[in-house]
Amino acid sequence: MKSSTSTLYILFYLVMLLLSVTVMALTNKKTYIVHMKHNKNASMYSPILQSSSSSDSLLYTYTHAYNGFAVSLDTKQVQELRSSDSVLGVYEDTLYSLHTTRTPEFLGLLQIQTHSQFLHQPSYDVVIGVLDTGVWPESQSFHDSQIPQIPSRWRGKCESAPDFDSSLCNKKLIGARSFSKGYLMASPGGGRKKSVDPISPRDRDGHGTHTATTAAGSAVANATLLGYATGTARGMAPQARIAVYKVCWTDGCFASDILAGIDQAIQDGVDVLSLSLGGSSSTPYYFDTIAIGAFAAVERGIFVSCSAGNTGPRSGSLSNVAPWIMTVGAGTLDRDFPAYATLGNGKRFSGVSLYSGEGMGNEPVGLVYFNERFNSSSSICMPGSLDSEIVRGKVVVCDRGVNSRVEKGTVVIDAGGVGMILANTAASGEGVVADSYLVPAVSVGKNEGDEIKKYAALDSNPTAILNFGGTVLNVKPSPVVASFSSRGPNGVTPQILKPDVIGPGVNILAGWTGAVGPSGSQDTRKAQFNIMSGTSMSCPHISGVAALLKAAHPEWSPSAIKSALMTTAYTLDNTESPLRDAMGEALSTPWAYGSGHVNPQKALSPGLVYDADIEDYIAFLCSLNYSLDHVKLIVKRPNVNCSTYLSGPGDLNYPSFSVVFGNNSGVVQYKRTLTNVGEAESVYDVAVSGPSTVGIIVNPTKLVFEQVGERQTYMVKFISNKDIVDDSVTSEFGSITWSNKQHQVRSPIAFTWTIL
Repeated sequence: MKSSTSTLYILFYLVMLLLSVTVMALTNKKTYIVHMKHNKNASMYSPILQSSSSSDSLLYTYTHAYNGFAVSLDTKQVQELRSSDSVLGVYEDTLYSLHTTRTPEFLGLLQIQTHSQFLHQPSYDVVIGVLDTGVWPESQSFHDSQIPQIPSRWRGKCESAPDFDSSLCNKKLIGARSFSKGYLMASPGGGRKKSVDPISPRDRDGHGTHTATTAAGSAVANATLLGYATGTARGMAPQARIAVYKVCWTDGCFASDILAGIDQAIQDGVDVLSLSLGGSSSTPYYFDTIAIGAFAAVERGIFVSCSAGNTGPRSGSLSNVAPWIMTVGAGTLDRDFPAYATLGNGKRFSGVSLYSGEGMGNEPVGLVYFNERFNSSSSICMPGSLDSEIVRGKVVVCDRGVNSRVEKGTVVIDAGGVGMILANTAASGEGVVADSYLVPAVSVGKNEGDEIKKYAALDSNPTAILNFGGTVLNVKPSPVVASFSSRGPNGVTPQILKPDVIGPGVNILAGWTGAVGPSGSQDTRKAQFNIMSGTSMSCPHISGVAALLKAAHPEWSPSAIKSALMTTAYTLDNTESPLRDAMGEALSTPWAYGSGHVNPQKALSPGLVYDADIEDYIAFLCSLNYSLDHVKLIVKRPNVNCSTYLSGPGDLNYPSFSVVFGNNSGVVQYKRTLTNVGEAESVYDVAVSGPSTVGIIVNPTKLVFEQVGERQTYMVKFISNKDIVDDSVTSEFGSITWSNKQHQVRSPIAFTWTIL
């Protein structure tokens, strides 16, 4: 009896040990993207996966955007795969983040959509693929009245899920898919986790519905957010079709899911890809999932537009900087939502707000600011940081930063406050963003905020009244570069000027989800539309405009469309002054706005374009001193080589210039080729502008085009006469413009001096 009991204990111990080893093996697994040397179908990957005991953990096989697959592996399995002769590289899954009604009029699109060329070339056959948080198909912005049947070439579909009936799609919303395997594998210890989000294409965040309807939403009359921005809401290309690929979840957007979404979008047959998300500002192209997927898309004639990021005004903060991607920064509209804070000393300060509840009345209430004498988290109104004994019944000044702007208002409410003044710090400057607060609140710039905080600290009985001014149009100056919009220079390839352009990205009205209120999950209000800000909002504007150009000029390549948008962009605001920066009173620069603010009307007929094909991009990659294996990670060709390469990355036939002078390079020379897409027998003369520290010589100074489609090449030499006295980086700017009576083809130039 004793012996059998001991045996049972031993067996029990062994079983538990085996279970613990199994659990440890599962929890030590992570998702990896495996790049193969040659294209294989899924069945051909089986021997490789079986040899590493990982065939049961396969997440995705990629066929169009990438040669390879995504798989869950432990450390030993990773080493086994890396030792395989068939494997080019094994890379851990990475996390990307989202870059979070008057715009058609502001961009002049109402006039464009009555242009005869657009009447004869409607955008019904153009499909915009949106990779984001999914879609709320019940939104009015997806109605399909007067839209013809879905193009027969379309290979996409709408997936069904418990909360998403495929019949909700229609002739406007023609695709809805979700990709979640990378998200599901990304639990803290590894292994599949129970999803926080229902796995379906449905948008429970709002971001995806907003971006999709910005790009191509159908016209909806009397659209508004709680009484603000009332009017007709329409996307940039209201006749274009929309296909949604949900790749972003509660935890963010995983590279394996993004790549699967791009892979499927290529297979489905989209014409434009719009991605309002991004990652690091310095990731090499061969490690950047979006850059790799976009390369495959552009090779198939798909235009790819990506947001620049919301980490401005920090220098070099851009993401999505590959030259085959259209990188989009953000500017303001000529529409505002004014709000005012009147202090007890009689001073009135202007700000913005989307607060829609009952006002505070005309009776002053107490004002409080928790400066350095208090808990440091109190000044920024972190949860639980405010003393309710002090706050109750008062307006609280909260510094911007760390936690979300709307959350700060909720913290004030929880502490018994009756209002909030959100004050910008040096990090945000004078750029303010309107939010749909649950508490009466006004957002003010740094200068106003500093004065209000000084008053609150020094006055013996500080008071304030908050008032709200509704919607105001025809604001001047506009556009202004948003303070949050990420800035150049390009952290991966300094010789490529980024961003490419800016578009409307501040206080944008578009469709919204029914799952959460306009300010987030704690907001019980429901709204058909919402007002949001970010380069996430400017990106789909450019995606929609690109769809219009694709419809008008179906023969144009993605780089030709990009060139048209860049060379026709404007750099003067509606007061005919150079574009300003919301950071302060200073003028902005191409590091912030690239070629300028997009001008769809002029982009329709640019005259000349700087075209580039995949062979040009391969030659560009070969000029970066990448190994051939690194090039193969981007280029989906087993026989790719670097027999042809550029003299330097700045020699790519790009519509803008970034000239880097080092301690041993006082002369930089580039070649450019222009293609005539205007009239036959056209003659263009060149004009240059630049700082006194640089000589600019263009040869020839006149280009003659006898035929449409003809190409002409010119050389430009930049000669620095500036001494570099220390290791600091300095920058100046200029431009090269080819023009005749009909067209001006302008390219910005950024000059940088640095010790190499």
